[in-house]
Amino acid sequence: MPLKQSTRSNGRPHPPAWPDPDVVTCPFDFHQALDFDPLLADLMARGPVTRVRLPYGDTEAWLVLSFDGVRRVTTDPRFSRAAIVGRDYPRLTPEPIVSPESVNVLDPPRSARLRRAAARAFTKKRVERMTPAVERVTHRLLDAMAGHGPPADLARHLSTPLPHHTICELLGVDPADRPVLLRRTHRMLATAPAARRAAADAKRYLREYFTGLVVERRREPGDDLISAMAGAGDGAGAGGGEGDEPLSDEELAVLAMTLVLSGNDTATCQIGNIVYSLLTRPGRWAALADDPGRLPAVLDELLRLIPFRKGVGIPRIALEDVEVEGVRIRAGDFVHVSYLAANRDPAVFRDPHELDPDRPAHPHMTFGWGGHHCVAAPLALAELRVAVGALLARFPGLRLAVPAGEVEWDTATIRRFPLRLPVRW
Repeated sequence: MPLKQSTRSNGRPHPPAWPDPDVVTCPFDFHQALDFDPLLADLMARGPVTRVRLPYGDTEAWLVLSFDGVRRVTTDPRFSRAAIVGRDYPRLTPEPIVSPESVNVLDPPRSARLRRAAARAFTKKRVERMTPAVERVTHRLLDAMAGHGPPADLARHLSTPLPHHTICELLGVDPADRPVLLRRTHRMLATAPAARRAAADAKRYLREYFTGLVVERRREPGDDLISAMAGAGDGAGAGGGEGDEPLSDEELAVLAMTLVLSGNDTATCQIGNIVYSLLTRPGRWAALADDPGRLPAVLDELLRLIPFRKGVGIPRIALEDVEVEGVRIRAGDFVHVSYLAANRDPAVFRDPHELDPDRPAHPHMTFGWGGHHCVAAPLALAELRVAVGALLARFPGLRLAVPAGEVEWDTATIRRFPLRLPVRW
């Protein structure tokens, strides 16, 4: 029997090992429009937990796919994200996306302080206060698209600039710096081995940029989120909660980086994905334009259904032996979860591969679960409601300007969304 050989994250091959038929090699590089990854579907058919090898990292990992299993892993303190720091953990990108100090790789209770600070950006009151500004920017962008005339690229005119403008405005980033930040964040998400150096350079650039911005805001506070999180903007405690220690410059810089990534990520992908999904299902766009009151339910169902990422995100390490869905996971094992698979679990969602806004209400996992649920979700939802609602009102006759098969998709990063979405009206 031949030896199997895989590639280390530094570009050198792993030492040969005897093949293990129970370990599935998972490139998670499927990018056929918004079709569900057939490899992920096959893994779900195998069972709720399976053993996988990802493109980068020095060992295998468990992959938990069922809704109940994912909920268990993401809420059980015996599974630690902090424990992956300093490890060559299994992942999809050559360069780890998160910094070691990021709130995304901290465990409670240590993560609570940073999450409270970050959550101040996305309270219901703050999002409501921001929504008119999001509406103004949206209509200005759509004015420009209407002025351009059909065909127009919806990605260039709306789905790319709106989320980036919103999060940069929130953080007080100079408009002249925003295009560079957008390019750098995209580089951090690349999956090709050759992208490792560029991703590392992008992470270093963003960190240095926001460290400088934090120093500037401490010296001259403004009405932006960085000033507020530093305790200088609205009189709240510097750490985000009563009794918290003030956030350091390093913590603030990494937190700002995290917010830029998350603020761009979901909304940028999903504006284009949602419009594409509606326009490629006959009659859906026109029906929603005729009955815009259905928009919240349709958006929630599309968020559940759309696979806007590839494969998996950040793993955890089991701190002790734990049984999940009948599988014994040993202390020290890496554990990944698939929110995409959990959102299609037939035990939770009837006809899970169908778009059904009338299905019984049940929370989905598009914004994560447990202690690492996305703090930016309220803002992302507001952006989606505003953007898609404005498109429906202003362009009820919107349609694709090219055959669906000719839409150009992102194939270079962990995300799935149209790089260009030509439309007519």
